[in-house]
Amino acid sequence: MPTETVSYIEAIGEALRSEMDANPDIFLIGEDVGQFGGAFKATKGFLDRFGPRRVVDAPIAESGFTGLACGAALMGLRPVVEFQFADFISCAFDQIINNCSRHHYRTGNPIPVTFRAPFGARLRAGPTHSQSVEAYFGHVPGLKIVTPATPQDAAGLLISAIRDNNPVLYLESKYLYRRLEAPAPLSLDPVPIGSAKVVREGTQVSLLTYSVGVHQGLEAAEVLAGDGISVEVVDLRTLVPLDIATIAASVNKTSRAVVLHEDARRLGYGAEIAATVQEECFWRLDGPVVRVAGKNTPIPTSPALEDAAVPQLPEIIAALRQVATA
Repeated sequence: MPTETVSYIEAIGEALRSEMDANPDIFLIGEDVGQFGGAFKATKGFLDRFGPRRVVDAPIAESGFTGLACGAALMGLRPVVEFQFADFISCAFDQIINNCSRHHYRTGNPIPVTFRAPFGARLRAGPTHSQSVEAYFGHVPGLKIVTPATPQDAAGLLISAIRDNNPVLYLESKYLYRRLEAPAPLSLDPVPIGSAKVVREGTQVSLLTYSVGVHQGLEAAEVLAGDGISVEVVDLRTLVPLDIATIAASVNKTSRAVVLHEDARRLGYGAEIAATVQEECFWRLDGPVVRVAGKNTPIPTSPALEDAAVPQLPEIIAALRQVATA
């Protein structure tokens, strides 16, 4: 008999449903989250299970329902905001940046809001449905950012985000939604925010990455292993706060580092990671930190052009090989 599995998107729904079952103060709000079951069906059946007071179909007004969620959090509730695509989060920039993220600094009061944002390219969805937004928000004090790469981490990090008393931006990969599966049942234990994970041990070069990059990195490491090149792959899992200790331990071991992400290279989050490695590991580095990232262009709709705009396996392999053998 086939083994029962849970996909990445099913893990998100399972974790959210479990938390809502356990805590009546949690509610979900966003466009089409109720009757339609979410743009990608992550919340299918939630409206019947929890009712319209806890699964709120909002108008197409991200600034409005994000502001509502922030206000509800100030009153003791734990809202989960779903943006249909991370691209649309810019409409709520003022509420997230100027209100929610800074509130604890001003008052000392908790503001437990989770912002679920499906992000990233590779679905041929064009420039307004394929953006990576982590660099915009990584600069903002008071906001945590998580980027799960596996179904198990998708569940565990969402649970941690919902239980956290700070606002958390939960970046879920659209590309991984139905491409990844894990054996069922999943653990519904929280995965600590701020904890990276070495997902492949290696000795010659550290690949520091997150989300889709983890799977590209593992594939590249497997190819290079056939050539006798040992790559250590570190899944950052959390971008804010960054697990500097795990990063430094890996790079101090290998003495070389490559940073991989899908977002545009210029001022991308990889620049922060590379600077951190340089500060923490300078005397152990045998060469410069190399970044492999997306092109500085909007994401095209054309399959060929989109593939050219985001990192592909040959480019990652070439960068790792060059750094490992320099």
